[in-house]
Amino acid sequence: MKEQTPHREQAANHSFPSEGGTEALLVIKVGGHITGDPDALKAFLKDFAAIKGKKILVHGGGKIATRIAEQLGVASNYVNGRRVTDEAMVDVVAMVYGGLVNKKIVAGLQAFGCNAMGLTGADGNTIPARKRPPGKVDYGFVGDIEFPLESGVCQLLLRSGVTPVFAPLTHDGKGQILNTNADTIASALAVSLSAVYQVRLVYCFEKKGVLRDVNNENDVVHLIDRKVYARLAQEGALADGILPKLENAFDAIDRGVHEVIIGQAADLLQNIGPGVTGTLIRS
Repeated sequence: MKEQTPHREQAANHSFPSEGGTEALLVIKVGGHITGDPDALKAFLKDFAAIKGKKILVHGGGKIATRIAEQLGVASNYVNGRRVTDEAMVDVVAMVYGGLVNKKIVAGLQAFGCNAMGLTGADGNTIPARKRPPGKVDYGFVGDIEFPLESGVCQLLLRSGVTPVFAPLTHDGKGQILNTNADTIASALAVSLSAVYQVRLVYCFEKKGVLRDVNNENDVVHLIDRKVYARLAQEGALADGILPKLENAFDAIDRGVHEVIIGQAADLLQNIGPGVTGTLIRS
């Protein structure tokens, strides 16, 4: 463990390089596998708190929501791996994401010296959305983000030295909280703030990056552009679960985000430094 300390200090002091005088911003999303593991979450928050400069954290929490729902007698229903958010479940996710998970993360960051504030999309009207209309599947109270976003609250907090921490919740402007994919929220915030900052969007999850062989945890594709993406997709080398992340990544880049990284939460400090161990995505 002692041998890792110099590297971690060096990574923590590394600043995401800006270009053309535009100030840098990191938008980092951490998945539910990490938020549902107390030890992994504590290690991640320690690393996140050590990062210098302006940053935003977006978190998931699906595993915890499922556990709490079960304790409350609310059934969890999934279609194609996506949660159906009915009237009972939207209350659960509002409590769990916006309350339990969000405030534990904020408290954890405060313990590591990172002054953070927990938010949902309803706070400051930061992320308005519309309820997804029923199609072949009615996903219930699930929100699709409406653009443009109002980034003034985020900018105010960032200028004040406060780190915004977003739960995966939006609102419809009529008083209804909506469950919204955390990857999509992170991408939307990154796009909105790219008008002001040079934004690097970082997706942290349990894998080391985009894997060429899903059965080999070390077979990471370290750089993906559109040509590489098209080739890998044609070869059928990409697992279905990573495709939405890649689609979000390229969409964000097309709309002004500087670059996107997909990597393991434990490798956060390396991935925001010069030696990316995960997958770097560029246009």
